[in-house]
Amino acid sequence: MTPLPDGAERRLGEAIRRLGRPGFEEALWGFLRCALAPDDLLVLALRDAAPPERLFARADDPAPFARLDSVYLAGAYLLDPFHALHLDRAPAGAYRLHDIAPDAFQRSRYFVDYFRQTTILDEVTFVAWPRAEASVQISLGRDGASGRPFSAREVETCQRLAPLLAALAETHWAMLPGGPGPRPDVAGRLAEALRVARGVRLSPRQAEVALLILQGHSTASIALRLGVSPQTVKVFRKQLYARCGLTSQAELFSLLVPLLSGRP
Repeated sequence: MTPLPDGAERRLGEAIRRLGRPGFEEALWGFLRCALAPDDLLVLALRDAAPPERLFARADDPAPFARLDSVYLAGAYLLDPFHALHLDRAPAGAYRLHDIAPDAFQRSRYFVDYFRQTTILDEVTFVAWPRAEASVQISLGRDGASGRPFSAREVETCQRLAPLLAALAETHWAMLPGGPGPRPDVAGRLAEALRVARGVRLSPRQAEVALLILQGHSTASIALRLGVSPQTVKVFRKQLYARCGLTSQAELFSLLVPLLSGRP
């Protein structure tokens, strides 16, 4: 077992002392910075019926969060693999982006048009559940500031620290505002927004295919998730593009992502 760097325990003690008090987030950043050397940290509160809420953010470079409010929190979060962890009620723990992203994530327009611009090369997110309907995600990133991903040893350290981070988050944010609400039907939202904004009507299956394409799923992955053949997925995609008057995934992204936030 790899020991933590010198000073990490002292910084952890400071974070524990500040639980439920001002300064906890900065103390937590100090501990994580010492223990895992991330380039950036983003803490979000996620609820079923509302956009994520930014609780804390720090970065060495402005690029990772330059469009956080205008693009990600405005609606693109619905395409993010980590947001899917919340909707899927993933157990508390540490999750690496490389392990949970769809198979064609790096070819998706979400990745090309948004995520790549953040310069984030690698990301590990700690998931905690202060309330049954509200999660907290503590995301550590390596971005263009260092230009290096997390090592296998650092990822192993994240896994070891996951129960500790969950306990800290669930204690500090125990009174996180929330409340039960309808879980978002993202595909249905897209279909309705497209009908209202452009007069284009999609079938439920076409809307599902559109969403999965935007999230970064390949034809084979979509077929597996929907329980149909890859050829059937190709037919749905062809119908989708024809109905919307599109010829590429880039056009699909430009058309539909603004609709996720209600901005036709």
